[in-house]
Amino acid sequence: QVQLVESGGGLVQAGGSLRLSCAASGSIFSINVMGWYRQAPGKQRELVATITSVGSTNYVDSVKGRFTISRDNAKNTMYLQMNSLKPEDTAVYYCNADVRATRWSMAYDYWGQGTQVTVSS
Repeated sequence: QVQLVESGGGLVQAGGSLRLSCAASGSIFSINVMGWYRQAPGKQRELVATITSVGSTNYVDSVKGRFTISRDNAKNTMYLQMNSLKPEDTAVYYCNADVRATRWSMAYDYWGQGTQVTVSS
């Protein structure tokens, strides 16, 4: 069993910054891709950014230049530094990880419970 726990959300004014963390724990042999997703009220969940185990990153166009995804493989933890926040960034942010429990097992997809980010204008 694997648990993903997000933290760092909150209320911030437009132009401000927040740093989200996602800590993975449990039966973990390796984690391949990790990612941040977000879901605003009335909208579908969308991909924000992903990072592979070797540090290759990908961002949705709307956050490029403002958000930075990173991870600490030794701690099984991923981060999202969010700068120059805009009201349209308001959403529940979820972390996602592709986890292999043992060397021989398949990788499974896990989700955190989400953390609310609210940006006021």
